[in-house]
This record gives sequence, C-alpha cells and structure tokens, in this order.
Amino acid sequence: MKTARAAWRGLEPVHGMIYFVPEARRRYKDLGLSGRAGYFTSRSAAFGRASAELVISTFYNFNPAFVRQAVDGAWEATTPQQVLDARYAGAGEALRRAGIHELPELAEVVALTRRAAEAACEQAQGRPLFAAHAALPWPEEPVLQLWHAQTLLREFRGDGHVACLLSEGVGGLEALILHAATGEVPVDFLKASRAWPEEEWGGTQERLRERGLLDGDSLSSEGLILRRHIEDRTDRLALPAYAALGDSDCERLAELASPFGRAVVEAGLLKLG
Repeated sequence: MKTARAAWRGLEPVHGMIYFVPEARRRYKDLGLSGRAGYFTSRSAAFGRASAELVISTFYNFNPAFVRQAVDGAWEATTPQQVLDARYAGAGEALRRAGIHELPELAEVVALTRRAAEAACEQAQGRPLFAAHAALPWPEEPVLQLWHAQTLLREFRGDGHVACLLSEGVGGLEALILHAATGEVPVDFLKASRAWPEEEWGGTQERLRERGLLDGDSLSSEGLILRRHIEDRTDRLALPAYAALGDSDCERLAELASPFGRAVVEAGLLKLG
C-alpha cells in the first residue's frame, strides 16, 4: 500500500498543475469563462453540461453558493467539448514547458501509469467523477497520455476518498477544516479557494471541537486517529489500480515517478497566480 501511495504522490504534480498554469487559464478565458468558472467547468466537462448541483456533489468541499455563482451561465458561453479541448491543450503546453516530453523514462512511465488507469476503469462503479473521465478517449501524444492516466488515477482515488468521508459522517466543510488542521496546506489558501464564509467556517470548527476532533485549531488525538483512518482507507480503495501492476512494476513506477513530479515543481507549474 505504501508503494502504491508513493507512485501516486510522485506523479500527482503531473495532474495537479492543470489547476494553476496560465496555459489553461488563458484558454478558458478565450472561451468566455471568467474567475473560477474555468476550474469548475474544465474538471466537470467530462459529465457534459454539468449542473452546479452535480459539481457540488462530486467536488464535495466547496461552498455551494460559490459553485453556483461560478457555473451559472458557463454552458451558455461554451461547450463541454471546447472546454475539454482547452484543458488538454493547456496541459500539454504546460508539461512541455516543464520538459516532461524530454525525460528518458517517459515511455515506460506512460505504459505503467496507463496499465494502472485501465485497471481502475474495470472498477468504476460508485466513482462518478472518475467514470466520466474514464469514458473520454485516450490522447495520442505520450505527454497527454501520461496526464490523462494520472488524471484518471487522481479521480479514482478522489471518489474513494469522498466515500470514506461520507461513511465517517464527515461533511465537505468538516473535511476541509480537518485538512487545514494538519498544517499540510495553508489555511488561508483553503479558505480562499473553497470560499466558505468565515461565520460558517468558525461554526463548523467549533462543532468539531465539541466532537473532540479538534484541540484549538489543531487535530486532537481523536482527530489524528480519524484522519489516519480515512487516509488509510482511501489508500486501500485506490489499490485495485496499482495492484494490477504487481509488486515489481509498482515499485518501478514509484521509483520513476519522482523526476516527473520534480520537473513540474521546479518549472513553477504549481505556483499560485
């Protein structure tokens, strides 16, 4: 399980950069999508003309009012296919800027990651956001094949994570606050990007203290146990994809992943702004 997680984490920047790079934002703007409409429509475009309610449900931890405002009118300005095309074009341009296409192990990493992603496609039940992306055609360019494969693995894992949160009775804002309490991501970034009103954030934080999951602004011992349980369960639910590789190929993917993720980080593709 640790090897599978290492393989996923090592390559996650290859997918995650799409939410930050100017190459994608510029293309969304050209389609008439302003503000966060580009993010919500591009990630949900695999559904077709996704409603705000569908985005709220599957993305899980965003303020619903923020989503409705961002999505309102978006599909009058453009089409899902145009948004998908813009997303893939932006991803390819950004990854080439990072030099991903020049890394000598690209073909091997693509082959291993695609095998894992295709194994995940055999178990799409109960994973709606993943299933929508799994129905998209595979790109022909190797760099985009890698991005698509890692996107599938990310959404496969993400849908499993939402299932874990639901089973533990942890709502979207509660999950966000518990994440913030780990210190792994700046609180100000989480507040700004998910757009929850300060009053709701504070009220939910207090309820988590009453449940014994927070000690001040930090996780309590009980909160740490719950977070660890959710993360471990998420890892287990993501295993079917990586199990298809077998131990040796999964270890090989984990070994090869780091230079790809590092290239993305060093090129500044994850920087805000």
